[in-house]
Formats: sequence, C-alpha cells, structure tokens
Amino acid sequence: MSLSNQSPQTQENNPPPLEKKLNAKAIEAELYAFWEKAQLFAPKQPHTETNNNSESPETFSMVIPPPNVTGVLHMGHALDNTIQDILTRWHRMRGDVTLWMPGMDHAGIATQNVVEKQLKTRNLTKSDLGREKFVEETWQWSRARQADIATQFKRLGISPDWQRQRFTLDEGLSKAVRHAFVTLYNQGLIHQDTYIVNWCPRCTSAISDIETEYQDQDSFLWEIAYPVFNETSGQNTSPEFSYNPETVAGAKTDPLSPLVVATTRPETLLGDVAIAVHPDDSRYKAYIGQKVCVPLSNRPIPVITDPYVDSSFGTGVLKITPAHDPNDFKLAQTHRLDPIWVIDETGCLKKAEQIPQALQGLERFEARKQIEACLKENKQLISKTPHHHRVGQCQRCQTVIEPLLSKQWFVKTKPLAKQCLASLEAGEIRFIPERWTKDYVRWLSKIEDWCISRQLWWGHQIPAWHCKDCQGITVSLEEPETCTHCRSNEIYQDPDVLDTWFSSGLWPFSTMGWPDTTAPDYQRFYPTSVLVTGFDIIFFWVARMTMFAHALTGQSPFETVYIHGLIRDEKGQKMSKSKGNTIDPVELIEDVGCDGFRFSLTSLITYGGQDIKLSKDKVEQGRLFTTKLWNASRFVLMNIAPTEDNPSALPQVDALPINVDRESLSLMDRWILSSYHQTIQQANELLAQFKFGEYADLLLDFTWNNFCDWYVEFAKKQLQIPALQQNTQRILRDVLTGIHQLLHPVMPFVTEAVYQKIPAGPQEKAVSISVSAFPQADTQWIDTTLTQQMAIVLNVVKALRNSRQQYGISYQMPINAMVFTDSDEERQALTAGEDIVAYFVKLDALHIQPSETDVPKNSVIQVVGQCKVVVPLDGVIDVEKERSRLKKKRDDLKKEHTDLNARLNNVGFVERAPAAVVEKNRSRLSELDKQLLALESQLNTLT
Repeated sequence: MSLSNQSPQTQENNPPPLEKKLNAKAIEAELYAFWEKAQLFAPKQPHTETNNNSESPETFSMVIPPPNVTGVLHMGHALDNTIQDILTRWHRMRGDVTLWMPGMDHAGIATQNVVEKQLKTRNLTKSDLGREKFVEETWQWSRARQADIATQFKRLGISPDWQRQRFTLDEGLSKAVRHAFVTLYNQGLIHQDTYIVNWCPRCTSAISDIETEYQDQDSFLWEIAYPVFNETSGQNTSPEFSYNPETVAGAKTDPLSPLVVATTRPETLLGDVAIAVHPDDSRYKAYIGQKVCVPLSNRPIPVITDPYVDSSFGTGVLKITPAHDPNDFKLAQTHRLDPIWVIDETGCLKKAEQIPQALQGLERFEARKQIEACLKENKQLISKTPHHHRVGQCQRCQTVIEPLLSKQWFVKTKPLAKQCLASLEAGEIRFIPERWTKDYVRWLSKIEDWCISRQLWWGHQIPAWHCKDCQGITVSLEEPETCTHCRSNEIYQDPDVLDTWFSSGLWPFSTMGWPDTTAPDYQRFYPTSVLVTGFDIIFFWVARMTMFAHALTGQSPFETVYIHGLIRDEKGQKMSKSKGNTIDPVELIEDVGCDGFRFSLTSLITYGGQDIKLSKDKVEQGRLFTTKLWNASRFVLMNIAPTEDNPSALPQVDALPINVDRESLSLMDRWILSSYHQTIQQANELLAQFKFGEYADLLLDFTWNNFCDWYVEFAKKQLQIPALQQNTQRILRDVLTGIHQLLHPVMPFVTEAVYQKIPAGPQEKAVSISVSAFPQADTQWIDTTLTQQMAIVLNVVKALRNSRQQYGISYQMPINAMVFTDSDEERQALTAGEDIVAYFVKLDALHIQPSETDVPKNSVIQVVGQCKVVVPLDGVIDVEKERSRLKKKRDDLKKEHTDLNARLNNVGFVERAPAAVVEKNRSRLSELDKQLLALESQLNTLT
C-alpha cells in the first residue's frame, strides 16, 4: 500500500482495491509515519466530514502514566496504553478537542543504578566522575533511552501528541517541582525530621514502599538471655544466665533469672534501649521497673510495659531497638527513649563505643554470625529455631532492606488526604470500577507522613540550603546568596534529591504549564478528563496526584479514574523475568500484527477490572478477525470501485440518502441498516461506560456475523440484480466505512488502510480516518421487529445448514425444506425471508405448514423456536446406505468407548499413568458419549 503526500480526495478518484494479502508490518510503519507527518495527534479542530460537536466542541484530556526511562514495553504498558488510545481516538473522532499528553519518568534510583553498572564496566564509579559529570553522563543515557521507548510505543499504534512529550526532569517540570516544594514548605506541609525509613545499603539511599518487594524467607528465631542488672553493684546478678521457663513464670527467685527475648535480628541487640513486656503478663511482674544488661556490652536498659507487646509471640518479651525498627521507634517515642544506631548506611556495624571493637565494621549478616557465636560462648543463646517470615528487598538490586532511623524530608500527608476525601464525597472524582473507591478511602484514611528525600545524584535536588554557621535552612525557588536567618554566605544546597513519585505526583498539571496558571494548555486541558492506570499504584501515584492537585491547584486533577486489572500468565501468575513467564508484546505484534494484538487484548478486558490471563494462543482471534475484515473489505471495494476486472462498478458512489424509499430496499438491506445503527448506538454507549471488552465483542459479532457472513454473502446475489445493485453498493460502502470507523479506536492500522481506499461520496472525505466523524446512530433506521424477524429467518438457515452437514448432503444438490409452525410471527418472517433461506441453503422450495401436518418419513428434524424445520431425505440421500454408515460408525465408537472405559476403571493404569494422560482419556470418553448420543438421534430419524 502506498500513500502519497496528498490527501486521499486529491489522489486518483478510483484507487485500486486492496492487495490480496494484508502485510501488517508494512502498513503499520507507513501509516504511522503518515499520521506523524500530518500532525494528526495534536489537539486541534478535527478535519471531519461532520463534526459532531462543531458548534461547541468539548475538551478531552488525559496524561499518560509516564513509563520509567529504564524500562521496555511490557504487557502492562500494552494494556494500559491500548485503553488510553481507544479513548483518545474515540474522542478525537467525536469532534472533541483532544489532548493525550505523553512523557517519561526519570526513574531516579533505577536510572542511577543502571548508569553505575555501565560505569563499572569501564572500571569507574560515580565518585570517580563527581556529581556534575555523573549527572551529565546520566542525561546522555536517558536521552537515548527516551527515543528507544518512544519507538517501542509507536509499534503499539498509540496516538499521543508527541510534539508535547514531557520528561520529569525537563526544564518546565523542574520549575514546577521547585515551586511545589517551596509552596508546601511555606504552608508547613514539608519538614525535615528523623524517622524510620526503608534503607537500601547497596544503593545507600532511602527507597519508597513501592520499590520494596517483600518475599517469604526461611530464617531463625533466636532466644537470648538478658541478665538482670544490680543497681547497687552495677553488675548483672542472674545466676550463670540459666533459663528455666517455669522459674521465669514464677519470677520469685532471688536473684531473678535472666529475661529471655525472642528476636529475628540478633545483630541489632547492641542498639537496644529497653525491654518491654505486656502489663497483664503475670510471668514478668517481678521484672517491671528492673533493669537488664544488654548481652555483649553489659549496658543496663529498663524493663517497661506496653500493651503493644504480643505475649503469645516467642517468650512474650520484646527488645526495643528504635534506630532499626519502625514499631520500636514508635514505642521509643511513647516512652521517651533515645535511639542508638548500630548499623550504618552501608549495612555494616558502626564504629562506636557501645559496639565491641571486634564487631565494628562487620557487614550486618556477618556480624549476626559473630554475635551468635559470642552469645553461645557466654551461654546467653538459649535456643535457635527455624522461623518463616517476610523480608523486604530493594526492587532494584535485591538487597535486604534495613529499617533505619534517618534524617529525611517528609510531606505531612494527613491534611492533604483530608482534602481528597472531601473532594470524593462531593463527587468531584469517581473510580471505575466503583469498588476501588473503598481502597482509595482506606489508604487515605490510614496514611502516614511520606519520606520524599533520596540520597542520590540523579533527580530533582532539594531546593533547600543549609547554613554552616547557624544551622538554619533556607528554602527558595532560586539559589540564595546568603542564609536568610543569619546572612552568612557559608551555605550549601541539600545534597539529597526528591523521590521520583514527588515529580510524578505533579504530572497532570506540571505537564500543562503549571505553575503558570495562564498557560494555554493549563487553561484548556486541566483538570484532565480521565486517568487510566492499574490498581497496584492507586496509593503510590493516584493518591499522591490528588493530594498535590488539591493543595496546589485547588481542584481534583481528573474527573474519572479507570482502574484495570493486571496481565498475568495463563495460569494466573504474575509475570516476571525471574519466573520466565513474561510475554513480549513486540513479539506478539510481529506475529499477529498490531491490530490483531490490540483487538485480542481489548476483548479480554472485563468491566469489573479482573486480572487478565494471557497466552500467545489468545491473541490468535485478533489475527483471524483482522484477516476476515481485510478480505471482506477487499470484496466490497472490488464491487463498488471500477477496476479492470470489474469495469461495471459505480464510478462514484453517492451517499445513501436518509430519505431513501424504503420500498426499494430488500429485507436484507433493511435488516443490515437496522443492525448497523443499533451497533453504532451500543458502541457509543459502551465506550462512554468504559466497557472495552463488551465493545470489542459487539463489533466482532456485527462485523463477522451480520455483515460478512450474512449481508456480504447475500450481496453477491443482489449485485447481480439491476434493480438492487446501486442500493447494495451504497450500503456496502457506507456500512463498510462505518465498521472501520467504529473499529478504528481499537484497530487503527487496518482501518486506516481500508479507509484510504474507499471511494468518497459527495461530501469531502477526511484526510485520515482518525479525524473522520465517529458514527452516530440514526434511530429511524432501527427496527426491533425486523431484528426479531431476521433472527427467525437466520436461525432456520442455520438449522438447515446443520441438517446438510449432519447427513453429508452436498451443497451442489438442491433440497426441499418444510417448516411446521402455528406462529403468525414465524410464518410472516419466513414468508418475507424465503429468498434468503433459499439462497443460503440452496433450496428448491420452502414449504410452510401448520404444526399438525404429518412429517414425511425419513426426514431430519430440527427445532427452532416454535418451528419444526424438516428436510425429507428420500431422493436426497441413499437412506439404507446412510443407515449402514451410521451404524458402522456407532459400532466403532462403542468399541472405543468400551476400551477406554475399561482402561479408566483399571486402578493400576490410573495410578501409574501421568495425570495428563488420564485426563486426556477421560476427556475423550466424555466426547464419545456426546457423539454416540448424536448418532442414535440420527439413526432414529432414518428409522
């Protein structure tokens, strides 16, 4: 296929029909280049034949969930972006001024890790380069990746306005980030504080919850004895660290036995600041108010009570290590206990006086081994038992996370969450499916302050300057010359950068020009119309966007949040590289074409947002449908445009007039027009309701069944009848055009390729189907009575076809058929559609009889509604020969059934054979039951 630089209406009036075979890869590349060159994705008044909203066009806007610059196109992207493209193309064709904003995320920690790995291959570290040069190196890498990712996304056929592409580190977004930080800081919503964070010792940075993956791990539970401290002597007084649970339970010995603590992290015990027991635990009444000694250091710490302690876990005694556990940190704040850091930012034991010198500098898990050995030597290790628990790992490098008390920047989220909940209650935002509203509310209701600082070089450096003289902090949009507190010029910028989710949380409005609220895009397209995303980031991204939007713009960033499920493998497991069950969308596009892939994906979407089980086999339907559509389109074009093979076709097909004389249309004409406009009506309704799977199924059914299998087939007859030819050609052209327009949002390439070949009517044709008018139903064509009549006719056709197939009656042999019914509706429908039945089944005659009429002997009978559809077999087939054939087939199947049944009743076979083989045998036995039942029915017919 070839497109000139001219619009289709200035090309040859009669372009040649389509190539015999669709070359998907060739048309995809050529058409996408055509769309980009014509700048058809920009939000401007569309070039449509009829703009549905030309008087007061509505605005539709949407921002792409920005893919990480480190990533590649995966199935999640394919699903998410296909849905967004369907919405975008539909609104663009409706005549709405449509903007789909594309862009990518700088992916702070992920990108820095990748670049550091590349430096390592050159025997370099980021420290060798220094911060400035490292950032330059990362910029070069990210620019190349942005181009690669955009190329991958174009393979998916999506239509965002690439001219507006944004990056979370570009100049405009950097300005927005600084403005947001300063504004929230001045409002008291951003502050610096010391709190427990998820810390990656490998990345030497705090990381977000979404970058922390929890995995089940087999480990141990260590029970360690803490000897009681004697206030007078300053020594421990426990007798040789002996431990007897019964003695401890009595707690009446003098001196007291050691308190035994159960812990999963013995390497942190040197940072313990207290021991806690439940206030109602009678076992430990005598210990409350006492002190115990921290093993290996003999540092005394108090024994306190707190209802948080779970008396049933371990020994019911909890060690409190506030610098290395979030729950312990909260307990320490409640009881005013000062933290002690024992593990540093690299995951090694600190070089500090409270840590024995032999342990200082040891990696934490090596230190665990050494501490265990020391405890054994001191007879303080009571037991070590297997224990299964979940452990957090860094998503980027799989290093075990260290909960670390660290000075970081935080956003106070509770006041922001309150605004979001009020907006939800006021109906300013809705979730589809609605059930996700509860999750959104639950997360916002239990939200904690958000750590937004990261110890990286790649990202938005925090716009805060620290004074070396007065230790004051100056937060400013521009770099200050002096400290705003003491006027000292001894200031330096905070070295940390912001969490990537901070900049992506501003995405819906920062991409539109904010903080300049007079920017044209901000004025026209903000708030956005819809956000499409997966349920897994409702909290991490959706909630943060809504919080920032209310705080900084005073309104919700989008009206509707459409949540889809995740794509899983055919067994329902999450796709991951480690499992080896990922499916490459580009590979599937290569195999079945972009249109086939997108259609298959769309058809699997459920309105309830359930996860999608995907296999390569499931995309085959899309390929078959694309081929069917292409072949039907080729037939229509060959019969409405003059060619060397078909010079009699109309030189210029006029548009089908609305006020056509209905009497000049055949029953089949009126039925397809009714069905077509009913399909248009339903398609628009389904898209408006975000029912994408149902929309795909609707168009598949109408196109494949009603149009291709029924109307196009019957049109072959009507095209040979002069009185019907012109109307048939008009209907073929107009319905074909409408089908491609209806399908264009989900199948952009094949529909554009065919649209370019369809002859124009008297009105000017759009330069591209993507800016043509999306079909709108004309309800005067919809006739539900006619639909019911044709359902009767076509069901009778199917029954008669089944009879032919069942008894091997050749289609070269005309047959007689009889329909027995007392229903006036059925009689009228079949009388009107007799020529349709005769054509599709090749009948000599169709006889409609009252139900009490006797059925001829040796007839095959099918029941359809209230009809008995009868085909007399005498003279059509050799009844005796057919009876003999069926009996032999029945006997053969019975023998196979007997053998299979015996095999499956053999206990030895069932126990020894592979499960798959046993299941295959059972499936075959069930199939034989059905076949034998059908054979008996056929033999009864011939008796």
